[in-house]
Amino acid sequence: MVKTRIAPSPTGYPHVGTAYIGIFSYVWARKNGGKFIVRIEDTDRNRYVEGAEEGILRALKWLGLDYDEGPDVGGPNGPYRQSQRLELYRRYAQQLLDKGLAYRAFETPDELAAIREELQKKGLGYGYDGRARKIPREEAEARAAAGEPHVIRLKTPEAGATVVHDVLRGNIEFDNREIPDVVLLKSDGFPTYHLAVVVDDHLMEVTDVIRGEDWLVSTPIQKLLYLAFGWDEPGWYHLPLLRAPGGAKLSKRTGHTSIDYYREAGYLPEALVNYLSTMGFSMPDGREIFTLDEMIAAFSWDRVSLGGPVFDEEKLRWMNGKYIREVLSLEEVCERLEPFLQTAGLSWESGAYLCKVVGAMRPRFETLTEFVEKARYFFDEDYPFEPKAEKELKKGVEVLRDLKEILARLPSFDPELTEAAITGYAEGKELKLRKVMQPLRAAITGTLATPGMYELLEILGKERVMARIERALAHAKELEGNA
Repeated sequence: MVKTRIAPSPTGYPHVGTAYIGIFSYVWARKNGGKFIVRIEDTDRNRYVEGAEEGILRALKWLGLDYDEGPDVGGPNGPYRQSQRLELYRRYAQQLLDKGLAYRAFETPDELAAIREELQKKGLGYGYDGRARKIPREEAEARAAAGEPHVIRLKTPEAGATVVHDVLRGNIEFDNREIPDVVLLKSDGFPTYHLAVVVDDHLMEVTDVIRGEDWLVSTPIQKLLYLAFGWDEPGWYHLPLLRAPGGAKLSKRTGHTSIDYYREAGYLPEALVNYLSTMGFSMPDGREIFTLDEMIAAFSWDRVSLGGPVFDEEKLRWMNGKYIREVLSLEEVCERLEPFLQTAGLSWESGAYLCKVVGAMRPRFETLTEFVEKARYFFDEDYPFEPKAEKELKKGVEVLRDLKEILARLPSFDPELTEAAITGYAEGKELKLRKVMQPLRAAITGTLATPGMYELLEILGKERVMARIERALAHAKELEGNA
């Protein structure tokens, strides 16, 4: 059975790169009827951020990446937080010591710094020269038993090569002389990434490791650990890293990278997942809009490109707008908007009214927060007047007074009636329709960017429109007095 995992570290906000890798891990597991698990890699206590784990799990669920095992859902191979598995790592580190495949090293931080400096002068970037290998085992054990601080290092081969087979990249050969004797267990008893990830992936029965290409250089170390333990290694898949427009690695300096940012900014989870899915993957028919289930049905690794995928927020906005206009039903868009309107302190008279507004505004917004910004006048009588709208008010006071009288006489604001009344007035006054529409638009919305006038009048209704014209005339008078 295929089993994949995503293993984020709780060192900050949930990153779009985590979601990107998570999508491919999730899709591959589901494609094969397998399992997708979440493991929290929290052994770096210096970088641990309170609440980050909860944020990561919340983000994965918001995106629809439902996992079969994890810290909050349990599973047969838990616990799923590395900080709760320390005894396991110590036990397996001891196994390697007993086999003679690892050793204890006692250098102080100052000694290690001197070793690094010496190696750098020789043009070697190993970081450590393996000198503690020469300490007799009995002496090392006695020093450890006496409480002398030390680490446990992997004894890597000093000659030959380690070949890693990456499913996406083929065989990659690493010179064993370039592979350092990495620390497996630190002096505080916490494991390093290399030991913990191999032990956990084996015990959690992970068959396929899907991760970013920045981890490729650590793969030979992990392969050597699998060989040392006598375990079967998983399949390796190293995806290209997300890039910002311009080619730099996607980071806080090059764009928004927090999943929380996109959720709070009113992006749809389906759209974000869809967009991240196109980062390296293409559908056989070339379409850009597709669901997670459709990706699963069509997925194969030969459709994954290794070119640096560019994460462009403008393209994501476009895709989000497509979802709002073409993928979600009107009722679904209304439902998604409700919490954003409530957060903004806005209320509405009924679900039917909200959906009328959304239907009118749907072509005009690409995120849910953009709707709240642009449609505020539908929900608030105390809307502000934009500078351009104020100019139209000042120029159109006479028109507004005339329209106030004409519109007041109409039995209803049926679009046919309002259109006939307004166009008739413009013709009678020999005015271009725009000269009539713009002051009215400014008066009843405070802006010049709105849906069609006759639809707008019908949605707002006669009573509100008449009150708004009166308010606008009063505002125009204030503007004149302040001029």
